[in-house]
Amino acid sequence: MASKADHLPPAAAPHHHSDPEKLNGHTPNHDRCSVEEVALVVPETDDPSLPVMTFRSWFLGLASCTILIFLNTFFIYRTQPLTISAILMQIAALPAGKFMAATLPDRKFGFMGRTFSLNPGPFNMKEHVIVTVIANCGVSFGGGDAYSIGAITVMKAYYKQSLNFLCALLLVLTTQIVGYGWAGMLRRYLVDPVEMWWPSNVAQVSLFRALHEKDIKTQGMTRMRFFLVFFAASFAYYAFPGYLFPILTFFSWVCWAWPHSITAQQVGSGYHGLGVGAFTLDWAGISAYHGSPLVTPWFSILNIGVGFIMFVYIIVPLCYWKFNTFDAQRFPLFSSQLFTSSGHKYDTTKILTPQYDLNIPAYESYGKLYLSPLFALSIGSGFARFSATLVHVALFHGSDIWKQSKSAVKNVKLDIHAKLMKTYKEVPQWWYLILLIGSIALSLLMSFVWKEDVQLPWWGMLFAFALAFIVTLPIGVIQATTNQQPGYDIIAQFIFGYILPGKPIANLIFKIYGRISTIHALSFLSDLKLGHYMKIPPRSMYMAQLVGTLVAGTVNLAVSWWMLGNIENICDIESQHPDSPWTCPKFRVTFDASVIWGLIGPARLFGPGGLYRNLVWLFLIGAVLPVPVWILSKIFPEKKWIPLINIPVISYGFAGMPPATPTNIASWLITGTIFNYFVFKYRKGWWQKYNYVLSAALDAGTAFMGVLLFFALQNEGRNLKWWGTELDHCPLATCPIAPGIVVEGCPVFK
Repeated sequence: MASKADHLPPAAAPHHHSDPEKLNGHTPNHDRCSVEEVALVVPETDDPSLPVMTFRSWFLGLASCTILIFLNTFFIYRTQPLTISAILMQIAALPAGKFMAATLPDRKFGFMGRTFSLNPGPFNMKEHVIVTVIANCGVSFGGGDAYSIGAITVMKAYYKQSLNFLCALLLVLTTQIVGYGWAGMLRRYLVDPVEMWWPSNVAQVSLFRALHEKDIKTQGMTRMRFFLVFFAASFAYYAFPGYLFPILTFFSWVCWAWPHSITAQQVGSGYHGLGVGAFTLDWAGISAYHGSPLVTPWFSILNIGVGFIMFVYIIVPLCYWKFNTFDAQRFPLFSSQLFTSSGHKYDTTKILTPQYDLNIPAYESYGKLYLSPLFALSIGSGFARFSATLVHVALFHGSDIWKQSKSAVKNVKLDIHAKLMKTYKEVPQWWYLILLIGSIALSLLMSFVWKEDVQLPWWGMLFAFALAFIVTLPIGVIQATTNQQPGYDIIAQFIFGYILPGKPIANLIFKIYGRISTIHALSFLSDLKLGHYMKIPPRSMYMAQLVGTLVAGTVNLAVSWWMLGNIENICDIESQHPDSPWTCPKFRVTFDASVIWGLIGPARLFGPGGLYRNLVWLFLIGAVLPVPVWILSKIFPEKKWIPLINIPVISYGFAGMPPATPTNIASWLITGTIFNYFVFKYRKGWWQKYNYVLSAALDAGTAFMGVLLFFALQNEGRNLKWWGTELDHCPLATCPIAPGIVVEGCPVFK
């Protein structure tokens, strides 16, 4: 263990150590966290006397949350949606907090029998963590996870429903608070155990320390200077892929070499093909769909890489060029569009009744709905991933979960972080239980009072909660150990599409409560682990997350409601001016999903006689695959690499495609391999000091420049037009290759 201690970053000098075994700031080896990445980065000291829930932390946290939720809600409706991460507020809060510490009066005030000060001393790291936790609520509501707002937008803008505001507010808030209740119930399984280390939090801890701590003089730059240098470099560089030279996002040189070959462009296109030979010089392109590769453990990267290579370079080419599976050659190789049998885009308006139910005679007359081959196989991978996740966690973690459920967790050995947290009062379980039961009761009330609006009956609501209860723990285990969250959006909509077909709104609402509450629960759990690492009192975390949730949800809906009511023809591309930026591409996908799973229904696509019926076998295959891995791990317990074979994460190698492209994922894999294998193995001192700081700098610089470009140039319509601003110059990549299929701009095969 000496080598780990040698590489441990300097921790802030505490006023008081709450662990009597600690001596001179050194941790006994038997107390060290067994996860090396955590042991190298997370501080092993604490100062319980530091103020946490101060006026400064509340003011900056709520201001940050409100700004983020406003901007993210505003941007998500636009043709070029932009998610602004909480990292921006994390960085901006530091000078703001220091300014408040220098200017606010320090005299004490009395309130309800207690005294407090507006300025209790220097702005400290724990206050900064609380600010970031509250700000995170503004991202989960308004950014990439704004699913409840997506459902409300589809109901109002696409289905033209006159939705009640109170109903919409309950929908937004109960989705989040149900997730918060799940998080509280699962703390002992997903926060307390050492093995549940939530890798993305280590990057957060590293950034907090870089911003607050003074490095002991060592060779090389301090972490703060390193952050500022690469932040500035990332900020300046993103002007090129973000505006001046967008082709840097994907260099598809294969298309340039064979400009008249459909096959070459299907293979080489970074946007619409397999991306063979294509590469990106854009950090946003690398981190777009799986997050920063610098914070993902190497074994997780390796698993995803195995699945990616198997899927993109073996299964998809065989299905398309060799076997023409699902009549694949009638359609583009890679597209998220819906198609008719003739290879043209599917017009869903032709199969809808005025009440937005399925017009069965019109559907039978117009014809069946088809998917691109990669899209269809990606849906099948979601089937396998769902069953594989349940079986994998049951086999590899089931006994531990069972022991902990019998309260044996109290006898488990505690690492240094858990021991330090014993200083603080725990949050009683009933606090979370009240939130969970209350939000479930309000959700059921909504299904009775506004039955026609939400379409989801009370039994469907209870079924959604049962599904979330079953899957949140196993998916949380995967995310807490691998930094990847296997989704089951498709499964939730698939299941309910069978139970209640022809009801697209009910399908959307079921997805929100059955799947999206899990996303929010895992977001809350990740923040709870961050508080664990940063030694934030649990009751302070409870209040920060609860208040942030209520504020963010209310502002989120208010901004969205105003935009839907005041921007003419928002989301209606056919009725808009051609230059209108309000095309809602993210919510169009939500609407399309409601058509596939709710309106047409999975029985017509995946049931007996359905074109894609054989994909359902992947449920069984996914359930079987983890079993031989588990058996081998028991036969050869000395082979420590066998349990690292993670079937759910392997299947995650082809999750999200489309809209994620193979080039996005391949670039992510290569970057992660460089830093988390080679640099970690051969330059561990550099990795320990700078790796997570570099990740934060690249994220922040790219995001700041993205915001600046959007407001200063793109929002004003000042766009460049030249060779370097076109996509990847692969116009034939979207063409079908089946004989007789006529698509505009494509050659016709005979």
